[in-house]
Amino acid sequence: MVHSMDRLARNLDDLRRLVKTLTQRGIRITFVKEQLTFTGEDAPLAQLLLSVLGAFAEFERALMRERQREGIALAKKQGVYKGRKPSLRPDQVRQLRQRVAQGEKKATLAREYGISRETVYHYLRS
Repeated sequence: MVHSMDRLARNLDDLRRLVKTLTQRGIRITFVKEQLTFTGEDAPLAQLLLSVLGAFAEFERALMRERQREGIALAKKQGVYKGRKPSLRPDQVRQLRQRVAQGEKKATLAREYGISRETVYHYLRS
């Protein structure tokens, strides 16, 4: 049971693929908000509703992302939004770079500093 379509997939193609894959495995999918159930033996009308409602959910998410970007841009312009604060202090970044240069493993350093490996790579790039 899924509360709503927009919680299950990123876009319409993902939604259709997931529903098809899961129902082929014998899994029954119920979207509570949309009041739709899929079993794999679905009528063409059910597939149409899945496509239409999935397209609306995708459109709604795109609008939300656009409004979020606009809000962040406005907040930055007003000096209110500073972004996320750095995970490491400048002295820690210098130390991290030195240790990588000395051959220490990035994954080990990431665990030690309590950051992800991607964050380690970010600090090495900047």
